[in-house]
Amino acid sequence: MKKLTYLLLALFAMTAFVACNDDESYADQKKAERSAINKYIADSAVNVISETQFALQGYTTNVSKNEFVLFQSSGIYMQIVRKGCGEPIPNGKTVTVLCRFTEYNLKTDTIQLSNIRDSRWDAVVDKMTVTRNSADYTGYFVRGESLLQAVYGNSSTAVPQGWLMPLGFINVGRPAKEGDEVAKVRIIVPHDKGHAYATQYVYPCLYDITYELGR
Repeated sequence: MKKLTYLLLALFAMTAFVACNDDESYADQKKAERSAINKYIADSAVNVISETQFALQGYTTNVSKNEFVLFQSSGIYMQIVRKGCGEPIPNGKTVTVLCRFTEYNLKTDTIQLSNIRDSRWDAVVDKMTVTRNSADYTGYFVRGESLLQAVYGNSSTAVPQGWLMPLGFINVGRPAKEGDEVAKVRIIVPHDKGHAYATQYVYPCLYDITYELGR
């Protein structure tokens, strides 16, 4: 039943995106994407800081000032809401990471997918295996245990770069005592660092994501 539900949802998502304007050039699509990101930044009073400032602040962002750091090479913006309990993924190790997320399509200004805010999917916790090799992280969703992969992944289980990038700056642990909280970030992900549909249809997404160490 779960697999059938995932398939129906995937088909719904696919149908929704077919309606995109195929006559629009890639340059025009990128321009529209940039406009959508700029609109969100302006409307939400985002305070964009540089990577240099981010480093000077101890690789933290001031949530009270609504700070997001812009990574120039990728175009990703990130706010660390909570650094999280535990420790960073050890170098050379492969671990299981559990994620809950809400995905906002910034081009349409709508919530597109969530296993937090949609009761149909709140029992699904996206599971991925992540390997760290120095500063590089690679990840693969566990097939049948990921909402994002089921809807957008097609035959691929690769985790989008936008989801992996925060792992270099947060802890990935499990709450063990009162007051412990898992890591949480907000990230603006341009199309080429997102999932297959964002890449194909050239739109940016804003994500609220939590990261927890799996068993």
